[in-house]
Amino acid sequence: MNKKQKKMLIRILLAAFLMIVIHFIPVKGLIRFALYLIPYLIIGYDILLKAGKGIKNHQVFDESFLMAVATIGAMALAVYKDGDYTEAIAVMLFYQIGEWFQSYAVGKSRRNISELMDIRPDYANVEQNGTLMQVDPDEVEIGAVIVVQPGEKIPIDGVVLEGSSSLNTSALTGESVPCNTKAGEEVISGCINLTGVLKIRTTKEFGESTVSKILDLVENASSRKSKSEDFISKFARIYTPLVCYSALALAFLPPPVRMGILGLPADFGDWIYRALTFLVISCPCALVVSIPLSFFAGIGGAGNAGVLIKGSNYLETMSQTRTVVFDKTGTLTQGIFEVNAVHHNKMEQSKLLEYAALAESASSHPISKSLQKAYGKPVDRTRVTEIQEISGNGVMARVDGHMVAAGNARLMKHLQVEYRDCYHAGTIVHMVIDGVYAGHIVISDRIKPNAKEAMLALRSAGVRKIVMLTGDSKAVAGQVAAELGIDEVYSELLPEGKVQKVEELLEKMNGKEKLAFVGDGINDAPVLSRADIGVAMGAMGSDAAIEAADVVLMDDDPLKIAKAIRISRKCLRIVHQNIWFAIGIKAACLLLGALGIANMWLAVFADVGVMILAVLNAVRALFVKKL
Repeated sequence: MNKKQKKMLIRILLAAFLMIVIHFIPVKGLIRFALYLIPYLIIGYDILLKAGKGIKNHQVFDESFLMAVATIGAMALAVYKDGDYTEAIAVMLFYQIGEWFQSYAVGKSRRNISELMDIRPDYANVEQNGTLMQVDPDEVEIGAVIVVQPGEKIPIDGVVLEGSSSLNTSALTGESVPCNTKAGEEVISGCINLTGVLKIRTTKEFGESTVSKILDLVENASSRKSKSEDFISKFARIYTPLVCYSALALAFLPPPVRMGILGLPADFGDWIYRALTFLVISCPCALVVSIPLSFFAGIGGAGNAGVLIKGSNYLETMSQTRTVVFDKTGTLTQGIFEVNAVHHNKMEQSKLLEYAALAESASSHPISKSLQKAYGKPVDRTRVTEIQEISGNGVMARVDGHMVAAGNARLMKHLQVEYRDCYHAGTIVHMVIDGVYAGHIVISDRIKPNAKEAMLALRSAGVRKIVMLTGDSKAVAGQVAAELGIDEVYSELLPEGKVQKVEELLEKMNGKEKLAFVGDGINDAPVLSRADIGVAMGAMGSDAAIEAADVVLMDDDPLKIAKAIRISRKCLRIVHQNIWFAIGIKAACLLLGALGIANMWLAVFADVGVMILAVLNAVRALFVKKL
């Protein structure tokens, strides 16, 4: 508990104790009223102040106003009839108990997310004159060398220069099993170094690193409201004044009208009491509190499972997903390409690989990296000029004075060069040197271990259609689709072709069904934005893809997509349960209150009791590990 919650708990206990003690003091009249006024003000002074500020700021109709009017009216009625003051104090007391419980539940949810996201590093170790200096991560530039010792967080994304270690990635991915890293491998900020000392060359500034982006996503998630939250806000704006005027009519409608319309007695004090009870029952706090809390808890639970959802509106959209469209490379496959063969080459294999690696040296695409790896030597960029990257086709460059083209069949057709087809499964890089076809290089990728299981999990989660879009060849795309059991596959697509296919799929969809696209590359950013819900791979994914996406998978595991859908559906079920439960109980109790059947104690249950039950139900959205 924080200080505010402890202070409120003391007020609740003190007011309850004084109310019980005063009940047994044998005094009457104004002295009795003055004694009961003490616990009433102890427990309700802040509500009265909020109601006063609301009236002053012309924002009258809220729960503080309803509680203030109802309890002041009940106290005045007790003075008038020399009746029992405990009802009025108990109403305020139980309301504050409900508020305390709500505050505790929200605080627990926030702490859960804060602990999950307790990944912001306080410092970075920079070596200066043989000693380690702790500096603010914001001050570390790209290309600087930092040292991360056992037990410390990796402060900035980078590449390991020296050392090997195990990393705890649970705060990022939700996985408790440590992963190993060594020299030459990329590491992301937010992980905890467990064993060895690592020297890391930074590849990003702190503001652009993984840890900063995660924190930004979580901090801004609550600003994107779902349709359900918007409905509750609009509902409360109409509902609150409506019940206030209804209570006013209930209290002051002329007695003959009440008798004629309802056939009920016309005792003025009785109807005032009913109107006050009506006001207490009508407080919309169960809806106003529990619905945003449900979404907040759902986003926190998803984050705990390694799925970052950028807002409750995306959580709601995710729950309606019936079609999932995948990119292939880096999404369903590992994006770890290896050169497997060189065919129809008219020069030495090593020389052809050298030309390919140099021509592709300016590209960060996995294909380019695999060619440089196969070349096996440092790339001398001074040997390369006139680099021209042709999106979706390949690259052209001048290497050692020779014009080199490296790319797919579309590039060969564009250059009007006669080429040789390859019937091996894999990505084919055709080579042209000085306008003459020089052979092709076969590069293959590997399917992710969980990809097939992910397809089965999606189907069990209610996804009706799974589609794959790729710029790769028809043979490779068909082989991957067949192995994973994908319904439809479209290959050899440029980025605009992927957008066009997604638009065609969107046109065929019915009603409230939504389409999700899953990708990781820069070329996936347009289609991620076009889909109803965009899902990006957070570990290997490009910055552009992560920025364009609505949901980010922190460990690139496609199995997490089905989990995200299940989390979102559980959250929406909880939201709908709370809406119907709160409105149903309130409507029944309001009717009973108007008819004089419900007293203040039932009003307390209808207000505070319903809120507590709704909040308890909302907190269930945090627990998603077994989904």
